[in-house]
Amino acid sequence: MRVDYEEFEKVEDIMAYLVAVAPLMKQIVTINSYKGYTFALIPLSPLSGENILMVYTKQQLEPGLFEFDLSTQKYKKVMNVERADKSYFIVISPKRNTLADEAIKGIESN
Repeated sequence: MRVDYEEFEKVEDIMAYLVAVAPLMKQIVTINSYKGYTFALIPLSPLSGENILMVYTKQQLEPGLFEFDLSTQKYKKVMNVERADKSYFIVISPKRNTLADEAIKGIESN
């Protein structure tokens, strides 16, 4: 497995990136908050899973559902999906994530 990295300054940048690179994405996307990082792992070769892009920031985000407004670059925690003109992110904090552990080791070794 090969992991490529794209680091951003803040969580809003990751959310904007994910909305921009996948404009036809589902209205709800999952991102991880794990070991001090908030990130998404994107398969670059979906069939083999050999190449993965880790889009991340060194910022922790609490688990939950977040509404993101691309026009204002703001997010807020919400209880449910209410608006079709917004994008939503489910932030999860896994207890263990071996793929993320490998990717984070690559980040921290550089």
